[in-house]
Amino acid sequence: MRKINSRKKRKTFKAKTLSPLSQSRFKIVFAFLCFGLGGLFFRVGWLQLFQSDQLRSLAREVQTDQQNPLGTRRSIFDRNGKLVAIDEKRFKVWAHPRYFNFPGDSYGTVRKPVEVAKLLSIPLSKNVDEILNKLGNYSSGVKLAEGITQEQADAIKKLGISGIDLEAYPQRLYPHGSLFANVVGFLDLDRRPQAGLELSLDRDLKRLEKVSVIRRGADGTPLPIGVQHGVFDEDQLNLQLTLDVRLQEVAIKEISKQVKEWNAKKGVVIVMDIDTGELLALASTPTYDPNKYWDYSPSLFKEWSVQELFEPGSTFKPINLALALEEGVITPHGEVNDDGLITVGGWPLSNWDRKPNGILTFPEVLQVSSNVAMVKIMNKLNANNYWQWLRRLGIDEIPETDLPGAVGGQIKSEQIFVNQPIEPAVASFGQGFSITPLKLAQLHALIANGGKLVTPHITKGLKGDYESYFDTPPESKQVLSPEVTNTVLGWMETVVSFYDASGIEVNVPGYRIGGKTGTAQKSQDGLNYSAKICSFVASLPIDDPRYVVLAVIDEPQKPNAYGSTVALPVAKKIIETLLVIEKIPPSISKKEHLAIKS
Repeated sequence: MRKINSRKKRKTFKAKTLSPLSQSRFKIVFAFLCFGLGGLFFRVGWLQLFQSDQLRSLAREVQTDQQNPLGTRRSIFDRNGKLVAIDEKRFKVWAHPRYFNFPGDSYGTVRKPVEVAKLLSIPLSKNVDEILNKLGNYSSGVKLAEGITQEQADAIKKLGISGIDLEAYPQRLYPHGSLFANVVGFLDLDRRPQAGLELSLDRDLKRLEKVSVIRRGADGTPLPIGVQHGVFDEDQLNLQLTLDVRLQEVAIKEISKQVKEWNAKKGVVIVMDIDTGELLALASTPTYDPNKYWDYSPSLFKEWSVQELFEPGSTFKPINLALALEEGVITPHGEVNDDGLITVGGWPLSNWDRKPNGILTFPEVLQVSSNVAMVKIMNKLNANNYWQWLRRLGIDEIPETDLPGAVGGQIKSEQIFVNQPIEPAVASFGQGFSITPLKLAQLHALIANGGKLVTPHITKGLKGDYESYFDTPPESKQVLSPEVTNTVLGWMETVVSFYDASGIEVNVPGYRIGGKTGTAQKSQDGLNYSAKICSFVASLPIDDPRYVVLAVIDEPQKPNAYGSTVALPVAKKIIETLLVIEKIPPSISKKEHLAIKS
C-alpha cells in the first residue's frame, strides 16, 4: 500500500510586475466627473435663477395649512342662558370607488364597494344594500350621506379608508322646536334666513371669521412664521334675548289649549316689562317647527302680534279714560249716566248686553264695560284734540322695535274723524281703528309705568365670556302725567277685585292686579262685523307695577265667547307663573299703601 505523504505542497504565487495606467483612462474619468459636477452646478443655478419662484410656491403649498371659515352663525340664548338656536358642525360623506383602499394594502390595490359598504354600515347606521345602491356604478363623487355628526365622522376617520372624504358644514338647529319659531325664524337648506330674527338680524348673527393660514414643519408642527394677528382668535359672542324659556313654555301651552278648545283661528300672549319694554314672553299659535319648516304653510312664518291689525275693543277704554282725564274733561270722582242706548250721527250704539246701567262712576264704567258711558265721556273731548292724541300715542306709526316686520296701526284721516261724529264715538270703545297686539301692550305699559311710552324689544345684545355689547333702547317718551295714569290704574284694579266685575276670575289671593277684558267685533270685509276677537290685559302688581300681560284670541267659534271667558283664563295662568318665576312678593293692602304715601 502506497504511503500517502501527509505534507501538502504549498502553493506559490508569482508576483506580477505593475504597469502604469493609461493616461487616457484618467482623462476620461476626470472628464466624466467634471461633466457631472458641471451639470450639477448648472442645474442648481438653473433652479435658483429661473425656477426659484415656482419651487418656493410649491413648497409653501405643502407647508401651508389654509382653513376657510365655515360661515357659522352666533348662537341665540334666552335671558337666563338657555339655548334657543345653535350652529352645529355636520358632515357630508363622499365616496370615490376608484380609490377604495384599506390601511396596509399595497400600492394599486382597489377594494370592492361591498367591502367598503360593510365597514361604513355601522357609523352611517345604514345597511350594506342601501350603501351599495347609492354607490351604483359610479367611479367617483358619490354623496353617501349628509347630516353626519362629529361622533360619526370620527368613527369613519378611524377606519382610514382611502376614497372616503368628509366635508364639514354648519347646520342650524333649534333645540326648543316651535317654542320660539314665531320670533326667531329659521334658515332654509341653503342657509338663507327666511323669517324672524334670523332674517332681520342676519348681519349681526354672522360670526366674524377669518381665513387662517398657518405654516407647518415636516412633522406638522405650526411654525411662528407669517402668522397673522388674531388668526387663533374666535368669535365667542352670542345673541341674548329678553324672553324667558319657562314663561314662554307656559304661554304657548295655555294659548294653544284655549285656541283649540274654542275652535279659534289664532291666539297670542305678550308679557312686557313696563319700565324697560323687554318682552319676557311672546307666544303665538298656530306655529311651526323651524327644524322642519318645509312641512308647514308659509303663512305661519310671520308673527301676527306685530304684523297683523285688530280692533282692540274694550281693552282700549282705560287708554281713552286717561286721555279724558289728561284733557280735564272728566274728574277722578265724576259720574256718567248709562241709559243703555245712544244715537250718534243717525247710528244707534248700545252696550254689549244691550242693557242700561244707570249712574256710573268711572271705575264702574270699566267694571261693566259700558259702551254708552264711554261715548258720552269721549264726546266731551274735542274731536280734533282726540285725533291728535291718537296720533301722539303713535297709533298709526310703526313702533320702534327689534321685532321683525312690525307694522303701524290704522286710523281714519283727520277730516273724516272730525267731521263724522260716529268715528270718535266708536273709537271711544275701541272700534273703528286698528292696532297690533304689541301696540296695545305698549299702551297699557304706559298706563302702568306713569305715562312713559317705552320701546318693546326682545333682544338684549351680544354677550360673550369676556366681552358683551348690550343694546340701549331709545329713551322712553313721557306722554301722560303720572297722576292721571295712577288714577286709571286704580280704576283697572276694581275690574279684578270687585265682585261681579268682568275681570274677577283673574284675581290671585294676596296680589293686587289691574285688568280689562275686551270683546271686539271684527270686520270680515271692511263693512260687516260678524266675528269676534277676545282679549284681556292685566297690569301687576298695582302697588309696584312691573309687568303687563296681554292675551288675544281671534275668532272663537263657540257661544258665549267673551274676553272674560276666552282670553282671561290664559292670562291668569301666565300671571300665576310670572309671580313665581320673578319671585314677586305679595302686595300690600290699599290701606298700607295709602299709609306709606301719606
